[in-house]
Amino acid sequence: MLKRFAKTDDGAVTAHDTIADIANFAGRGGHGPATPEPKGIERRQFRTIWISDVHLGTKGCNAELLIDFLDHTDSETIYLVGDIIDGWRLKKKFYWPPEHNDIVWRIMKRARRGTRVVYIPGNHDEMFRQFTGLNFGGVEIRRAAFHDTADGRRLMVLHGDEFDTVMLAHRWLAFVGDAAYHVMMRLNGWVATVRQMLGLPYWSISKAAKHKVKNAVEFIGRYEEVVARAAAQRGVDGVVCGHIHTAEHRTFAFHGDDIEYWNDGDWVEGCNALVEHADGRMEILDWPAEMAKRATEEASVESAEGSSKELADAA
Repeated sequence: MLKRFAKTDDGAVTAHDTIADIANFAGRGGHGPATPEPKGIERRQFRTIWISDVHLGTKGCNAELLIDFLDHTDSETIYLVGDIIDGWRLKKKFYWPPEHNDIVWRIMKRARRGTRVVYIPGNHDEMFRQFTGLNFGGVEIRRAAFHDTADGRRLMVLHGDEFDTVMLAHRWLAFVGDAAYHVMMRLNGWVATVRQMLGLPYWSISKAAKHKVKNAVEFIGRYEEVVARAAAQRGVDGVVCGHIHTAEHRTFAFHGDDIEYWNDGDWVEGCNALVEHADGRMEILDWPAEMAKRATEEASVESAEGSSKELADAA
């Protein structure tokens, strides 16, 4: 799959064959994933799930964590809020391990069984924006979307690069920053490997550094306010976006109206998802923390079962 992801003469990535490959891949019912879906797992049910900034096609993508998330959750609707596939990196060097196929397979399977899947391309997968309004393999391609929550709020959903001043005014600088960012992602990978060998949970050095750097914090704050203001101008109750790899929920007041800002994070640094419960309540999930909690609970159950067996044997 994606074998025909190629450059045109002007250096742009062509998307037609890539979309066709994905649609064909979705229909290959007899071909399962390299990482099989676990059996007998009770999935957590949500009304809606938002994920973004997966960056398939890069080594920074935390595919194993996202596969675990998809295997343990389900929803009526899932929004893919941009930068799912990283066309910028694939132009430079093709990288597509089996785990990345497994993520696509799981998403396509959801579409086939009736989950509404809405894909809103971002700046890294902007080659798919030319297909806005079309449907491939049950996946709707949209430039932006509006979502009505169960409790009556109307939310604007978009990737968010439209409000990034660097992207708008200095696109060349965005590419330079992307190269530097991927150096940091390689460092993230080394740290994650060492921590895994030591039996420690996932931790992102780049995420920690970003929260410590004053300029990054100021940029994030300005970005959040600009996006929320745009939502207010469109007369909605809030906005869901991605792009800056920082999961967050804030409320801004504009002309007496409260506007909710939600960022669903990413699957490179924080490994977050935004979910809506059946009653309309929304929550940002920190999946590494969820996995650690689950492991602790399973260890407790195994310990209790072991103690019960020992008592039974002694009797």
